[in-house]
Amino acid sequence: MDRPTKIAFGGGCHWCTEAVFQSLKGVYNVEQGFIASTENNSSFSEAVILQFDSDIISLQVLIEIHLRTHKSTSAHSMRDKYRSAIYYFSEDQKAETETLLNAFQLEYRNQLITKAYPFSEFKASREAIQSYYQKNPKKPFCERFINPKLRLLLKDFSNYIDTDFIPKTLQSTSE
Repeated sequence: MDRPTKIAFGGGCHWCTEAVFQSLKGVYNVEQGFIASTENNSSFSEAVILQFDSDIISLQVLIEIHLRTHKSTSAHSMRDKYRSAIYYFSEDQKAETETLLNAFQLEYRNQLITKAYPFSEFKASREAIQSYYQKNPKKPFCERFINPKLRLLLKDFSNYIDTDFIPKTLQSTSE
């Protein structure tokens, strides 16, 4: 494998976003925390940075999964804390991300609010809450908010799922 590609996503709770991307083949590292962009988006919001192998999972698939696993068309009141974003690390990545977002818009009745922003700064979450789902799969939060996202992945993106990550009980209920 060549050097993994890096991209960052924000949208909902970083525990959910982290678990979604940790469950995918070709994603090698997921850092949970808070990301800031620039100018009007320089405040920190919950997000993850991930490293992935584009020969195994494409940026297109990652963006589609991101859009489908958070409220990507909802400008709700918590958007300062949960900015719907894809943070890019290069101009080429910006162009590809914007092209993909425009293409995915055709699949949505409502306007996507997810935007591409330049990555500026990252603050990691405290160690105690990193890999939250892996440490706490039976917690009510995980069962209520993360498991439905993982079921969606099992149903619609099964070729990309690392089944070692998702509990067997969840896999058997999604068939």
